[in-house]
Amino acid sequence: MKKFTVALAAVATAAMTTMSLAADLTVGVSWSNFQEERWKTDEAAIKKALEAAGAKYISADAQASAAKQLTDVEALIAQGADALIILAMDKDAIGPAVDKADDEGIPVVGYDRLIEDDRTFYLTFDNKGVGRIIAETVTAVQPEGNFAIIKGDKGDPNAAFLLEGMMEVIGDDVDAGKIKIVGEAFSDGWKPDNAQKNMEQILTANNNNVDAVLAENDGMAGGVIAALAAQGMEVPVGGQDGDHAALNRVARGTQTVSVWKDSRQLGTAAAEIAVALAGGTALDAVEGAVKWSGGSKGVEMNAIFLEPTPITKDNINVVIDAGHIAKDKVCEGAMDGVTGC
Repeated sequence: MKKFTVALAAVATAAMTTMSLAADLTVGVSWSNFQEERWKTDEAAIKKALEAAGAKYISADAQASAAKQLTDVEALIAQGADALIILAMDKDAIGPAVDKADDEGIPVVGYDRLIEDDRTFYLTFDNKGVGRIIAETVTAVQPEGNFAIIKGDKGDPNAAFLLEGMMEVIGDDVDAGKIKIVGEAFSDGWKPDNAQKNMEQILTANNNNVDAVLAENDGMAGGVIAALAAQGMEVPVGGQDGDHAALNRVARGTQTVSVWKDSRQLGTAAAEIAVALAGGTALDAVEGAVKWSGGSKGVEMNAIFLEPTPITKDNINVVIDAGHIAKDKVCEGAMDGVTGC
């Protein structure tokens, strides 16, 4: 996937053209699993942008149920949603919800996770790029040896995109025998406890002979680190999302990198795009949109990809300066030499 950097100001410009109409608009957001820490930040950004546009926010939490998400979307439509932002629990199961929205003439923004349907607008960070960053940062510390890969939910296309990015970095070394993948597992629902169980099984199967772990998000990295700690082990571990607990682990030295996808940017862009679409802007007329067909079905879609930021001990000041996390929270128990602490 090509990298695209999109200035939010450009998206905002498109949204401003419909701002005067937004006072009568309602945007419905369907969350897949709102219990994850990061979605609260996304929601706050969406609410703030909609409020600025004079639009109303309504939402529903599918609680990690693909079936509930379908009824949630129907309920949001019944409540008068003029546009939908959907964080899909399952890329395939969400299809009927898109059909229902299309029947009602309601535009859909596929938020963070791919809904491979040309009737939706795809907004996310460069997830393949995130996978590359995780692998690059971990291999810079541990360039060879036995690696484990802890993947996200099997039904989420992001799990595959992240893995593709990782393999772009380590693939040649795997083929050459420099790196050996001794365990690789999907974690249902991206849940930390499932990731911890997967890691425990990998450690048992390999007599603890694991030198590094590539985890596809911070919550799961936490589960991995708990499994390692139970065995008295500390190896390089990568994750993503910029979760507060993960950033503190980076400062403490138990996690090597957390790739920060500033969800305030993503939430703001989603709200502004949803308002623009609800106001009549065509999918391909959204400012900054590109044509993309990198999904498993090769469907050509209109999309925007935002750039992620790797956070290591050398630049923790970035998240502090941005107001993402308080200095005392991220720096608690920090090891020596952490920039910003």
